[in-house]
Amino acid sequence: MVATKRDPSTLSNYASWLTKHTTATFTIDFDKQSLKGRVDYDILSRSQGEREIVLDTSYLDIASISIGGSEAKWELKDRSEPLGSPLHISVPEGVAEGDVLKLSIELQTTKHCTALQWLTPAQTSNKKHPYMFSQCQAIHARSLFPCQDTPDVKSTYTFNITSPLTVIASGVLTTETLNKDDVTTTYIFEQKVPIPAYLFALASGDIATARIGSRSKVATGPEELHDAKWELERDIEKFIEIAEKLVFPYRWGEYNVLVLPPSFPYGGMENPVYTFATPTLISGDRQNVDVIAHELAHSWSGNLVTSCSWEHFWLNEGWTIYLERRIGAALHGEPERDFSAIIGWKALEDSINQYGADHEYTKLIPNLQDGVDPDDAFSTVPYEKGFHFLYYLEKLVGRDSFDKFIPHYFTKYAEKSLDSFEFKETFLSFFNGLGDEEIKKKVAGIDWEGRFYTPGLPPKPEFDTTYADQCYALAEKWKDPSFTPSPEDIASFSGNQKLVVLEAIQNFESPLSADRARLLGSTYDLVSSKNVDLKAAYYRVALAAKDTSSYQGVADLLGRVGRMKFVRPLSRALNKVDRELALATFERNKGFYHPICRAMVAKDLGVEL
Repeated sequence: MVATKRDPSTLSNYASWLTKHTTATFTIDFDKQSLKGRVDYDILSRSQGEREIVLDTSYLDIASISIGGSEAKWELKDRSEPLGSPLHISVPEGVAEGDVLKLSIELQTTKHCTALQWLTPAQTSNKKHPYMFSQCQAIHARSLFPCQDTPDVKSTYTFNITSPLTVIASGVLTTETLNKDDVTTTYIFEQKVPIPAYLFALASGDIATARIGSRSKVATGPEELHDAKWELERDIEKFIEIAEKLVFPYRWGEYNVLVLPPSFPYGGMENPVYTFATPTLISGDRQNVDVIAHELAHSWSGNLVTSCSWEHFWLNEGWTIYLERRIGAALHGEPERDFSAIIGWKALEDSINQYGADHEYTKLIPNLQDGVDPDDAFSTVPYEKGFHFLYYLEKLVGRDSFDKFIPHYFTKYAEKSLDSFEFKETFLSFFNGLGDEEIKKKVAGIDWEGRFYTPGLPPKPEFDTTYADQCYALAEKWKDPSFTPSPEDIASFSGNQKLVVLEAIQNFESPLSADRARLLGSTYDLVSSKNVDLKAAYYRVALAAKDTSSYQGVADLLGRVGRMKFVRPLSRALNKVDRELALATFERNKGFYHPICRAMVAKDLGVEL
């Protein structure tokens, strides 16, 4: 029986065929900026007599294809933006349902590959060696190799990667062999837990490692290793142990962190075994390590239990934010969770204001049919709106009952993919089966349709404001032009508390004057801060104040940081006050930005690439 195709963001016919194992054998060529090699697939027939395999591709150079060792007929169909070019491979005799085909494809990536960023030595910290890294989420794995590029398909992987520089991949390293040329090394990684194609990850460069826990390492540039180790070693194992108590034991063997060069476009990417992380989390104050708590939580939500399509992305990210905040509460006390949620609510408001409260992409389940690029719908909405749905459900049934549901849910869907309706069915079945009549009545009243499809903000909970009240009180003082600030105002504040002060000032109906914005930055030492979250939040206040003395600082920051969390809002804000500088800054830095970031900022600024 053929399964229904649930993912609109793939052109593959995965309802008829299922990739079970993938072996990627690539040589990394820094001079040509390409990967070249062969990918071998074990593909299971899910239907009787299907005569064609269709795989996703994007800008690939395909040399040959064989099935079972014999040359196969194939055709690359016309490109359909943004989904790429479907690769049609003929299986003239068809196969019986349940049979497994051995498929091999020789290929190389091209200069149009959207999954890879190639850095020259000049773009790295020590200026000595080139660097490359991949970022496949959401639908960019198809620009690395033909695949069923959908979170609804999971495959085990073998990585055979040859490079002149150290290689990291989203598997466990089993062997590394120096080749006869004495220049390159072949690294073999195994990923024995099935993963979707978007979690296929590679990086290669001048990379050193240090241990940061009993089952964890950090990898980064040699010059940054000491600082990265200090930033992470205190908390990593604690994070893992708390998450294991919430769900069940960690299943991926190692949990490591690769701190990437500054152009990495995200805070972190939850690639299994090796989280890829932004260097902005290495702030010298351990104030941003919650990024790692988030990426670690993905080891259960997203990586092990996965949304079947990007329309149901909240199942990945909402759950991950929920687990991240439970980890924070276990470490720092229950008020910490609501304090983090208050910061998240501000981010949710910002995203909804950016889209408009009635926009399709502000729904928990957005419509991504008809060739919508999932990257266009990427925002904090699935993260924070997803969290708030789970937070609401937890409050509804009670913490103790919800804590019994967590391992039940993750056990049921481990190594599988699901949609929101299966989540609903699982939730109702579990709580109706508890035999608690009061809980039954409560869950019967859940407005699932409204939660799934109502755009804009969800109902706002009553947060515990223990940690936030003093932040709001300080921000309120800034409404008075006669208020004289002092560094002592924030001496006892955590980095996140300072952030809440700045976000509250951002929300003032009337922006600060330029003079007052400058005073804010100088008194609280925000311009020189190594914490990019704080510096970026301050610059948004300064730009709203039209403090022209800050404009060049913003432009400079946009040339040092490639994380979209900072680049996109700062580019938009700079564009409002000085479009000429915003455009010049983008033009100067577009080669530094990752292809995904570059495309999104171009859209934000309304310019063609």
